[in-house]
Amino acid sequence: MNDVVEPAEVAEAVAMIDAGLGGLTSRRLVSSDEVTDLLLDVRALLSTPPAPKLDPVDA
Repeated sequence: MNDVVEPAEVAEAVAMIDAGLGGLTSRRLVSSDEVTDLLLDVRALLSTPPAPKLDPVDA
């Protein structure tokens, strides 16, 4: 993969991971569904192409 991930996207992914792990650390067992959901959320966030930057329109 040669795509560059923007720092804001990385920060958002890290925040999502931290929130997900925060809820899992106090438990002994974590279902594979919960881990899969978290990983898919992070993957989707990092693989979503950035919105195109549009030039402002003069009124």
